[in-house]
Amino acid sequence: QVQLVESGGGLVQPGGSLRLSCAASGSISSIVSMGWYRQAPGKQRELVAIITSGGSTNYADSVKGRFTISRDNAKNTVYLQMNSLKLEDTAVYYCNVVAATAWGTRGSWGQGTQVTVSS
Repeated sequence: QVQLVESGGGLVQPGGSLRLSCAASGSISSIVSMGWYRQAPGKQRELVAIITSGGSTNYADSVKGRFTISRDNAKNTVYLQMNSLKLEDTAVYYCNVVAATAWGTRGSWGQGTQVTVSS
């Protein structure tokens, strides 16, 4: 099993910054990809950013140029630096990790962390 622990959410004013972290632990042989998704009230969960084992990244158009995803392979941790936050960035942010385990390749979700952008 893979466990994910997220941290870093909170309340911030428009234009502010936050940094999310997600640490993966458990029976991990290797990590295929690590990503962040978000879900706003009444909306579907959407991809925010993803980073592969090779370091390739992909971002939602709405966050390009404002958010940066990175990872620390030694710590199995993924980060999301969020700058120039907007009201529409308000959502619950979920970490997702795809990892090779003894039971095969599995995707796991974090518990979610609330990000609220408000003046």
